[in-house]
This record gives sequence, C-alpha cells and structure tokens, in this order.
Amino acid sequence: INAESWGDLVVPRSQSPSRSTKMAVEFLPELHKQFCLNLDKEKDTWEYFVTEHLRMGGAYWGITALDLLFGLDDSRREELVQWILACQAPNGGFSGNVDHDPHITSTHYAVLVLSVYNALDRMDANKVVEFVASLQQPDGSFAGDQWLEVDTRFSYNALSTLTVLNRLDAVDVTKATDFVAKCRNFDGAFGGVPGAESHAAYTFCAVGALALGSGLHHLDADALGWWLCERQTKSGGFNGRPEKQPDVCYSWWILSTLYTIDRLHWIDKDALINFVLQAQDTEAGGIADRPGNVPDVFHTFFGIAALSLLEYPGLKPVDPVYALPCEVVRSLHLPDRVLRE
Repeated sequence: INAESWGDLVVPRSQSPSRSTKMAVEFLPELHKQFCLNLDKEKDTWEYFVTEHLRMGGAYWGITALDLLFGLDDSRREELVQWILACQAPNGGFSGNVDHDPHITSTHYAVLVLSVYNALDRMDANKVVEFVASLQQPDGSFAGDQWLEVDTRFSYNALSTLTVLNRLDAVDVTKATDFVAKCRNFDGAFGGVPGAESHAAYTFCAVGALALGSGLHHLDADALGWWLCERQTKSGGFNGRPEKQPDVCYSWWILSTLYTIDRLHWIDKDALINFVLQAQDTEAGGIADRPGNVPDVFHTFFGIAALSLLEYPGLKPVDPVYALPCEVVRSLHLPDRVLRE
C-alpha cells in the first residue's frame, strides 16, 4: 500500500470517513504478544546494536504493551528489574542502558516500568528526585541532561516522574507550567520551545505537563481540540503537523490529548481504529507506523495504547496522562488529571 493511497491531507468535517467504517482487519493480540516477547531474542543483529542506547524506552514500550494485552507475567520480572537498577547513575538519573549517560527521558521510562512491576521501592527514589530537580532551569523549563537541551518533552518527563514518586514539592511547579504555557501557539497547540511550530507529540507533552501541574487553565480547549481533530486524514489516521503523512504513533499523542481535554468525541473513532488495524503485521505481529511498513515496538505500543483508549475489546484500560495501565495508576493512588467539563 503506497503512501498516496492513505493520503496526506486533512479531511474536511463534511467529508470525514463514515462512523460506520467497516473494520478491514481483525486485531491480532496473540501475535503482538509474541512480537514483544521476541524483541531481545536475537542479540547479534546490527539493529540490536545500533539501538543499544534506546533499550530503556524499548523496555517501557514492550512491557507496557504486554501488560495492556494481558500478556505480562513475572517470568522475567527480577531479571528486568535488576537491569533497570543497574542503569541508575550515581547522580540518581537512569540511562538508556548500562554504561550510558543518564537522561530525564530514560529516567521517566525506568520509573514507569518499575511502576508496572510494582518495584518502585527497589530504587533510590530520593536520588531520582534530586536528579530531576537539578535539571529545572531558572525559567521553569527542564533540561534533558547535563548538556542542557530544553523542550516540553522534558517538562512532561519531570512532572510525571515526580508525580509518580509523590514529590512535586521538589520543583517549582508554577514556573514549570508557566514555561509550558509560553510554548502555546496561535492555533492552540504547542511547540517544543516558545515560538516553535505546533507539533502533536510536543502538544501531548505540553498538555500532559499542564495536567500534572494543575495548569490546564492555560489551555484554550476548543482551539486545541480543533487543531488536533484536523490532524485526522483521509486514511483515518492522524498526522503530527499539517500536510504530513499519517502515523500510528500520533494515534496516541493526539487521542490521549483529546481525552485529557474532553474532546475525544470530535474525531472519527472507527476510522482511526481501522487505520491502526491496517498497520498490523499479520504474519509476525507488531504494528508499523503506517500500513505496509515494517513494525517496531514503538509503534506497537502506541497503536495498542490508542486502541485501549478507544475501549477496544480485549485490552486493559490505559490512562491518557500517565501512559500507564489504569490499574497501575490506581494502585499508586495517583491523582486523576483529566479535564472534566
């Protein structure tokens, strides 16, 4: 299936796909479980080596996908928890893999996976809090690591990590949300830094950070909701910016944001489900960025999480702000951060 057949353009509301869209492909949960379980079976491949620094993210995507699929057991729990703990640096941050540099994103992933495994008590939480707090800048933003790159992704990483650990008191939350608010554009969506182009993934991070920091009053929910629903293309899938191709990962970035601001009913849910299902690998399992491409664990997780948020049968519910199974959120007694109108 070529890209042109799925379309790059926004569909006017009057011409949007019918809500009676027939599902062309069945969901394949058993294949997806095997895909995730087989991710580290072949450790002598070129692909395995060049993604070494992304291993913590891969662990979060694969383990959480398995949990949403009711496919996570304790057979490798201790092995994986020990590996995660080995990635914690002396400064408290976690790296993407053993012997790599700590970063706020891999720290966030590590905390989320330990949450899924009910193993937060196994890490040095105080050192994690110190690491995250040390990265807040005078303007309220957060750097990713010692090299001080700043954007809204890291604001979300920081506030989510601290919320899970019940330590938002360690940073200036008002300054943090004020910085994120400065990244809002005229269209209601957000860029990575003030003045940057609106982008769906950055918008998810910005809205997530505002939700966690009790800053959703900074939003224009209608303007943002309109920009987000305009990302739905003729294929049913979402793109991240105007005139771009649809991609399964935006099914999560956009859907979860719409859910958080109570505008989920503004999009064609059946068409989106169909797009995600069409992107499945019907032989080996996994979900690709779009139909016809090779699957990977990143898009597999976000496709499954999007289907979960759409209440697709056979999946555990997922929280739109924390990107964790709802049962994990409840077990940690985390606050509900979804806008209610």
